[in-house]
Amino acid sequence: MPDENGPPPGYAPMMAGTWSSLGRHLGTVARGQGLVGRMQRATTRDRSRGRRRAPAIAVRPAASSPVPTRERARQVVYCPHLDGRADPGEIVWTWVPFEEDPSEGKDRPVLVVGRDDTTLLGLLLSPTPTHTPAHRWIDIGSGPWDYESRTTWVRLDHILDVPEEGIRREGAILPLKTYDLVAHLLCREYHWR
Repeated sequence: MPDENGPPPGYAPMMAGTWSSLGRHLGTVARGQGLVGRMQRATTRDRSRGRRRAPAIAVRPAASSPVPTRERARQVVYCPHLDGRADPGEIVWTWVPFEEDPSEGKDRPVLVVGRDDTTLLGLLLSPTPTHTPAHRWIDIGSGPWDYESRTTWVRLDHILDVPEEGIRREGAILPLKTYDLVAHLLCREYHWR
């Protein structure tokens, strides 16, 4: 008779045996489908750094490594619509590789400033206060893109190519007055029109 406070006698060893058997069976199926090598490669550690490497197969496309903003110069437009497609003036979230190690990165907000078909042009946002004195970063204040309502800076000197299917979510619309400040600096400093 099972105890009201626990499993019946012999239940835990029986479940352990069942889970063990299930694990062996799944391992056999995975080897048969050729999945084990891919899964092992995706979880190997980079021994020189002691960190996990990025998975061999990306779940969704990531933003490119940053390129100089002048190389993507074009006409600046502001046309945000929270309709499922990212438009200039919107802040969206996507996976952004680290500059020092492009095989690693994190989910970051970016300000969409242009589009090439299904590739968005985005400027990186950061709430890090050390950007205050840097010429290439400008303060755009706080907004709904940051859950903690921290002041945010936008990086002007590098731009990211973001595959539209790589966007995790739309974050917010940057107010027109603030976007105009960004647009003005893109035109003055980086030859946008």
